[in-house]
Amino acid sequence: MASGGTGGTLGVAVIGTGRMGADHVRRLHEVTNGARVAAVVDIDAERVKRIADGIEGCSAYTDPAAAMAADGVDAVLIASPGPAHEAALLTAFGHDLPVLCEKPLTPGPASALRILEAEQRLGHRRLQVGFMRRYDAEYTQLKSLLETGRLGRPLMLHNRHRNVSAPPGFTSEMLISDSVVHEMDITRWLLGQEITAVTVLKPTPSGNAPQGVQDPQLVLFETSGGAIVDVEINVNCGFGYQVQAEVVCERGTARIGDGHALVTNTAGHWGGTIAQDFVERFEDAYDRQMQAWVDATRRGEVTGPSAWDGYATTAIVEAGIRAQKEGGRIEVDLLPRPPFYN
Repeated sequence: MASGGTGGTLGVAVIGTGRMGADHVRRLHEVTNGARVAAVVDIDAERVKRIADGIEGCSAYTDPAAAMAADGVDAVLIASPGPAHEAALLTAFGHDLPVLCEKPLTPGPASALRILEAEQRLGHRRLQVGFMRRYDAEYTQLKSLLETGRLGRPLMLHNRHRNVSAPPGFTSEMLISDSVVHEMDITRWLLGQEITAVTVLKPTPSGNAPQGVQDPQLVLFETSGGAIVDVEINVNCGFGYQVQAEVVCERGTARIGDGHALVTNTAGHWGGTIAQDFVERFEDAYDRQMQAWVDATRRGEVTGPSAWDGYATTAIVEAGIRAQKEGGRIEVDLLPRPPFYN
């Protein structure tokens, strides 16, 4: 690593410049301190060249391996589609480069385990997985409250996850793999417990849902500590983007996500606004996540969600999709956590 471990400006190669990747390029270039966009990679050569041309000192590539081998690249941000993650991660490990990888770590548990094994062979952590809700101010406040023990033991966690509409090609399975995956990670993080079983209940589909898409769904988790967690996932609600959580403990409850920072009263009405997409709702969390990753990398450290967290969610997703298709309760097949990730 040319400068990442010495406190110098971190040169980052961003792999994938779709909606999320392009937003990360902007964030690194305009918002984050201590880092610069050294390279951008995409199969669309024209698009990646346009992006690179707008950033001084940035080079454009269509091959991730070439970008990672380039001078001035100290770290990698992977925002390409999930099926491409494994190859990019293994290449990054081959160069011993720190990586921030958007979820999913990989599409399934088998490939995720290969990533765990490869990182352990390095002998030190290099990977952080992009579960950005852990950096959201409300979620971190809720986590801190639970850790004080003032409310007693968590018994239940209620979650609501609503999108205005799903993008074209969004399937019933993607409600679990692309949306509820966030609740899988945040449940494990908030409660400090593993998810041991999943049940999926499916009401009559909404008239807003595309033909053949089972939306909404109610997903139930059981945890290793005896808590029960429910997730209302509704990706075609039509009115806004909402992520809300309420934890029920022995001596009280706590709720986040109501979005009541600004309430207006005018002309016989009161109310506020509802975010329209995840980028708007979690912009600050993405900013915090990026700055924390850059700061840790420049110190020569790796913090945040680990490859183990990425693997655990793939195992839970696998159980969730089985529960969705087969009905009933499906236990999560999760290997014991390696000491490397304790």
